[in-house]
Amino acid sequence: MNNFYASVEILYDPTLRDKPVAVAGDEEARHGIVLAKNDIAKRFGIRTGQVLWEARQQCPGLVCVPAHYERYLAFSAQARGIYTSYTDQVEPFGLDECWLDVTGSVGLFGEGPAIADDIRGRMKRELGLTVSVGVSFNKVFAKLGSDMKKPDATTVITPENYRDKAWSLPVSDLLYVGPATTRKLNQYGITTIGELAQANPDLLYWLLGKNGIMLHQFANGQDHSGVRRYYAVPPMKSIGNSTTAPRDLVSEDDVKITLMALCESVGARLREQNCLCSTVALGIRDNRLLSCDRQAKLNRPTANTLDIWETAMGLFRRHHTSREPVRSLSVKASGLTPADGVVQLSLFPEEQKAQRRADIDRTLDKIRSKYGYHSIRRAIALADPALDLDAKEEHIIHPIGFLGTLHE
Repeated sequence: MNNFYASVEILYDPTLRDKPVAVAGDEEARHGIVLAKNDIAKRFGIRTGQVLWEARQQCPGLVCVPAHYERYLAFSAQARGIYTSYTDQVEPFGLDECWLDVTGSVGLFGEGPAIADDIRGRMKRELGLTVSVGVSFNKVFAKLGSDMKKPDATTVITPENYRDKAWSLPVSDLLYVGPATTRKLNQYGITTIGELAQANPDLLYWLLGKNGIMLHQFANGQDHSGVRRYYAVPPMKSIGNSTTAPRDLVSEDDVKITLMALCESVGARLREQNCLCSTVALGIRDNRLLSCDRQAKLNRPTANTLDIWETAMGLFRRHHTSREPVRSLSVKASGLTPADGVVQLSLFPEEQKAQRRADIDRTLDKIRSKYGYHSIRRAIALADPALDLDAKEEHIIHPIGFLGTLHE
């Protein structure tokens, strides 16, 4: 869907149609960045992730509107309702993109390009939104085609023409070639998708590991991954939360409070999913916008909030060596296993401690589900209640990425 967030906001306020529009984060909560923009704003060079003060300098007439995620979720669901009228193989890639496998539908609706054009027409008539569609023989080139011509266009990439259509494009246009990978490839003279396709696989493995081989296959049209059915629930790989604090975190107590709020959310969601985690990862961004990500393996799988928090705090103390004020933090639990699976028990007293913590967590979950998150708090939060956020209710769930489906 073209300029999805911005297009939805313009539907709700048509007076914005001819103006440069940016959907923006909450500046008061220090989330003041561009989340999305329309085509007019793009012509001024406005970029997703750009800070608002810089965007306004670049485009003085920029209209910034707040995000309304409930609207985007509703339009995303309606769009998928249209897609599923053609096939049950509809796999989301974020709120505004989906893969559709229409191989089994051509007898009913025509070939791929005809279905793509029909979908584009219905989206405009029924939702008032435009979409760009890539039609191809695999998911990677379908995604590439959807990005090649915007707005409201169909691009067809076939086994016969993909070299002509794709190989001259910048290597950064290929799925999962991000800025860091682009820089590495460029250093070795690989600047286009064609050069990536013709590069020595041994060199790519040396540069990028197994991802180098995967990208080489992508560039050569060798992606054979299937499209999930829309009702299939993808396996959960990790559970995490992050936040930009309402002010810089300057003391260890500030960090303890914020990390506790994040770990409360991660622990509660683990317990909801009946999962245990074996690894905890911490992300730190300081007020210079320099980032650090570290992780630690746990001695035993857990869903206990305090176990996760103690691990996260340990990572913070060991790795935040700059001592600069902290702007944002993230906590992620991975290595998930079913809570009712086989777990190696300990012969030592920590088993009783873990059981007590599990009992406390279950009690907290029951109280909060009935009376709300702030009905009962950890004592540390009282040092600065403004930092104690209900991260579980405020988080946004993004569908699992494509890479999660490759090796199943």
